[in-house]
Amino acid sequence: MSFFKKLFGGGAAPEPEGDKVLGEEGYKGYQIKAIEMKAGSELQLAGLIEKQVGDELKTYRFIRADKMSSREDLVALALSKGRQIIDEQGDQIYR
Repeated sequence: MSFFKKLFGGGAAPEPEGDKVLGEEGYKGYQIKAIEMKAGSELQLAGLIEKQVGDELKTYRFIRADKMSSREDLVALALSKGRQIIDEQGDQIYR
């Protein structure tokens, strides 16, 4: 690819990478995963809630406005938020 195509955005976009899981836990039949979502120099609260339903793996992604600089704080808060979502909504998150 030529210099000008790279400079002005020509060509295919790079493939997105998968979510980087920073921590995870099982809870009431669900798998909660804290994922890395960078917001400038901080990390934004984000996670996945997964559950195997028959032959299908159901996934729910949540993103919250909270930002922090500590990975440990992010993991603890994301797992806590995942438990709260499960307790409040259960399987309805997949509808």
